[in-house]
Amino acid sequence: SCKSDAAAAMDGGGVEAATTAAWMARHRGMYERATRHPFTVSIRDGTVDLSAFRRWLGQDYMFVKEFVAFLASVLLKCCRQSDGSDMEIILGGLASLSDELSWFKKEAEKWSVNLAEVSPLKSNTEYCRFLQSFSEPEISYVVAITTFWIIETVYQDSFAFCIEEGNKTPPELLGTCQRWGSPEFKQYCQSLQRIADRCLAEASADAARSAEEAFLRVLELEIGFWDMSSSRS
Repeated sequence: SCKSDAAAAMDGGGVEAATTAAWMARHRGMYERATRHPFTVSIRDGTVDLSAFRRWLGQDYMFVKEFVAFLASVLLKCCRQSDGSDMEIILGGLASLSDELSWFKKEAEKWSVNLAEVSPLKSNTEYCRFLQSFSEPEISYVVAITTFWIIETVYQDSFAFCIEEGNKTPPELLGTCQRWGSPEFKQYCQSLQRIADRCLAEASADAARSAEEAFLRVLELEIGFWDMSSSRS
């Protein structure tokens, strides 16, 4: 189980509190391939192929529907394996998905993407299969919360880059980039990172290894998803 922040602090849990930061440094190249992918870089540079953006929009809508079930499984593990102090943060993420699905529907209409006709492409199917595996009870909360954190962080970092100073992001894509690139969403990702680090600080070596494997698998799947969006696969 994961102790509360206060208990972890009393135990001097801050010592290993930078586990996720250490992974990001260790796997820097891979992390950058996921967060500075040619697809998102092309949005920032203003050279994006809008048909690629439409493809991403339809595929990501399918992904988010699967993500709802994934997040419900994270919440369930939280209720069973942690002291419950994380529940409100995870619930906040779950609640925002209703708004996100509505946003996708509005955007799809704007871009003439018929969501009813979208079927998941290979990379998307693979990613969704990975998310479905989290319903298995043997996957621990520490692995689940780490996975949730890195999925959100890749999007936050990727889209924040598109709205940094000097961007040439097309005006019609700014809303998309601000949705995930906002400082508020960054704060949310940081709150998830704190939970992950706290849980990793008291996890067994095996559980920490499994969490790092999941972290790497997310980066691989994110790169594949961007490749698929830019039709590079």
